[in-house]
Amino acid sequence: MIKLAIAILNWNGKNYLEQFLPALIASCPDYAEVVIIDNASTDDSLAFLSEHYPQLRLIVNDQNYGFSKGYNVGLRQIEAEYYCLLNSDIEVTPSWIEPVIAQMDANDQIAAVQPKLLSYHQRNQFEYAGAAGGFIDKYGYPFCRGRFFDVLEEDKGQYDTEKQIFWASGAALFVRSKLYHQLGGLDDDFFAHMEEIDFCWRINNAGYKIMFNPQSVIYHIGGGTLPKENPFKTFLNYRNDLFLLLKNLPKRRLAITFFIRFFLDILAAFVFLLQGHGKDCKSVFKAMHAFVKGYTSMKQKRGVISEDAYRMMYPHSIVFARFIQRKKYFDGENFS
Repeated sequence: MIKLAIAILNWNGKNYLEQFLPALIASCPDYAEVVIIDNASTDDSLAFLSEHYPQLRLIVNDQNYGFSKGYNVGLRQIEAEYYCLLNSDIEVTPSWIEPVIAQMDANDQIAAVQPKLLSYHQRNQFEYAGAAGGFIDKYGYPFCRGRFFDVLEEDKGQYDTEKQIFWASGAALFVRSKLYHQLGGLDDDFFAHMEEIDFCWRINNAGYKIMFNPQSVIYHIGGGTLPKENPFKTFLNYRNDLFLLLKNLPKRRLAITFFIRFFLDILAAFVFLLQGHGKDCKSVFKAMHAFVKGYTSMKQKRGVISEDAYRMMYPHSIVFARFIQRKKYFDGENFS
C-alpha cells in the first residue's frame, strides 16, 4: 500500500491536465502516486493521458457521477494511507506535500488538512474556494479566513500559522483514507458543491481535527467545471447547504435554524431578482423545493451528532456581520 494517492477527478479537463500535470508529477516524493479518476469525459482527456502519461494509473468511471460519487467510486479502488483530493485546475509548488504529511504523521487525531489556496490569476490574493481554511456560521453559511463573501484578501502572511478549521476545501483535501471510508466519504446525493463541508462536519462530529497548513501552497484557477455565476451552481449550493444542516445539526437547533434560514434564502432570492439574475432567483426556490422533497431520505442519514462540533460554529450570523455591521475580515476568532 502506498502512503499517499493524489487523486484528480477529471471531466473534460484535458487542457488542465496538459497544463498542470508536469509540475504535479515533479513535486511528488517517492511515497506518492498520482491517480486520475475520469468521470466519463467526452473530450480528448483519455487519449492525451494514454499518449503522454501512460505511467499514471487511470480509473475510468462509466458515467459522469458528479464530484461526490465520482470520487467515491474511484477512491474505493485505491489503497493508500492518505488521499489527496485535488482539482485538475491547480498549480502546485515544489514542496506542497511534505509539510502536510509530516503534520498528519505527527498527530493521529488530525483527519484532514487543507493547504493555503491562492489565486492562480492574482497570485498574491487568496482564492475563493478555500483561502486559508473554512468556517461556518450558526445558519449554515460557509466562509473562510482570507475570503468573506465578496472580499478576497491579499496574502501578507497574516494566516501563516497552523490552525484548526471547521472545513477544508475539496479543491485540495488531504484525508486519512481509513476515516474517509469509515465516515462514508462524500455524500453521493450532493452531486457537487458543499459536499466537502458536509464530510468535514462528520469528521468534527466524530471528534477528529481538520487543520490548515500554510507551509503547503497551491494556486487555484477556480470555476473549472461550473463558473461562479451559474444557476445550476446556485441551485446546488443552496440545496446542499440545507441538506448539510439537516444531517449534522443537533436536533434541538433544527427548527429555529431552518425558520431563519428559509427567511434568509428567500431574501437572497429577491436580491438576485433585483440584480437582474432571474435564473439564480429561480434556482433558490428550486433548491428549497428539492430540499423539502428530499427531507425524509436525507434525515435518515443523520449519524452521531456532537455538541462539541456545533460549538465550533461561528455563533452569530455572517450575513449580519457583512451587510449590517460592514465587516470584511475574519481572523479565525473575530470579525473586523
